[in-house]
Amino acid sequence: MPRSTNAVSSRRKRKKILKSSRGFYGSRSKVYTVAKNAVEKSFLYAFSGRKIKKRNFRSLWIRRINAGIRQYGKSYSEFLSQLSEKKIKINRKILSHLSMNEPDVFKKMVDNVYSK
Repeated sequence: MPRSTNAVSSRRKRKKILKSSRGFYGSRSKVYTVAKNAVEKSFLYAFSGRKIKKRNFRSLWIRRINAGIRQYGKSYSEFLSQLSEKKIKINRKILSHLSMNEPDVFKKMVDNVYSK
């Protein structure tokens, strides 16, 4: 009996890899075996990149909050400890937005946090 190769699904698998490798340089986008390795590596980079993106945004928010609070002679760590002491639950993304785009609201928040 002749060997069955199932050409339809094999071709579909190769086309899927080659489609994922579009835009890669040279044989990384044209030769299946090279493209397969490149695509697998790109998926690893994409996975770690999503984690790094979260890390970078958090540090950006912290820097913006720190820059905003320094105008009032306070530090970031003091401000966050006062927020938690007053039981104010607001995340860094929103605090960053307030310090950059809504300085009057941020000032009211700072006054509220540091009032006795």
